[in-house]
Amino acid sequence: MVKIRLRRMGAKKNPYYRIVVADSHFPRDGRFIEELGTYDPTATPSAVKVNLERARYWIANGAQPTDTVKALLKKAEAAAPAPAPADAAETAAE
Repeated sequence: MVKIRLRRMGAKKNPYYRIVVADSHFPRDGRFIEELGTYDPTATPSAVKVNLERARYWIANGAQPTDTVKALLKKAEAAAPAPAPADAAETAAE
């Protein structure tokens, strides 16, 4: 099973995570398929950077996000600017 999960990076007592797509049999900090973004819990406020387009692609193809990643994706979607509707783009070009 393919999962979207956190991969711990950083030094001792200074965690930094990468959001990755990995097979559930791979070790937590080991092999992965694709890196989707980063999460820095030590920043104030915590910094989340995610390629939402690729995350949606992997979820549509059956990847299961962990509970923590699911919460981070919701947070990133809320913070991301909403894409402009197609009609607004056409009228702005005219």
